[in-house]
Formats: sequence, structure tokens, C-alpha cells
Amino acid sequence: MLEKCVVSGENFTDHRGSVRFFNGFNMNEVVRFYEITPADSEQIRGWQAHKIEKKWFYCLRGGFIINIIKVDNFEKPSNKLEASKYILNDIEPKVLCVPQGYATAFKAINENAALQVFSNFSLDESKNDDFRFSLERWSADWKI
Repeated sequence: MLEKCVVSGENFTDHRGSVRFFNGFNMNEVVRFYEITPADSEQIRGWQAHKIEKKWFYCLRGGFIINIIKVDNFEKPSNKLEASKYILNDIEPKVLCVPQGYATAFKAINENAALQVFSNFSLDESKNDDFRFSLERWSADWKI
């Protein structure tokens, strides 16, 4: 598990509304971000890996199960690699940091969930560091 790669945020609420903040999340490396809204809560997206690119995941709405795997060899990875599971939701503010060298797969826990992804690579750089593996290659826990 990458416990050091989970940045906890905080919530503040008063009569004006609420604020969610991540004062411990250093965004110096981030060059782009995007939002993913799955069509339903049954689809699993993955496995996608990067040798060099880093990613940070933040749940904007709903919840997500995210599994990550440290890839041992990008040309011929072992079929016996083990996944670590993380759960992100819009109630407990957290950012999951995924270093280079990992594969990710995720699924929404509920309908209309939204996941924000930050990257330290431009889109063109990312395309040259993109490795995709079938969902069947590694097992992962998709239970809440």
C-alpha cells in the first residue's frame, strides 16, 4: 500500500456553506487535469500504466474503488502481481498519488460519480508513455 501517497484534505462548514481543501497537496508537478464521469457503476476502467508519468486522483462526486499495481516489467509483466485497493469518496477528502511505474484500474461505486485526475505530463507526453493491459491480467478487489 502507498499510504504515504494519500493526501488527506479537510472540510470547513459554516453558515455560508462549505469548503474542501488540501493544503498538503503540492501541485508543483501538475501540468494538466481532467475529469472522468463513468457511464455507470458497473464498468471497470483499466489497466493503464505509465513508466514515467505520475497521476493524482481526487473524487469530486460519489465514490470510486481504485486498484493500483506496481508493474515489474512493462514489456512482459508478471501475471502474479498484486493489487492494492483504495476507496475515494466525496465525504472524506483525499488525493491518491500514484507514482510512475504503476498500473491503475478503477470503477465508480455509484451512478453520477466524478473523478478528477491530475498529471505531470502533457497529453502528447502521456501518449508516448501509455501501456494498456487487459482487465483479466491481474485480479483486484472490487467490493466496497
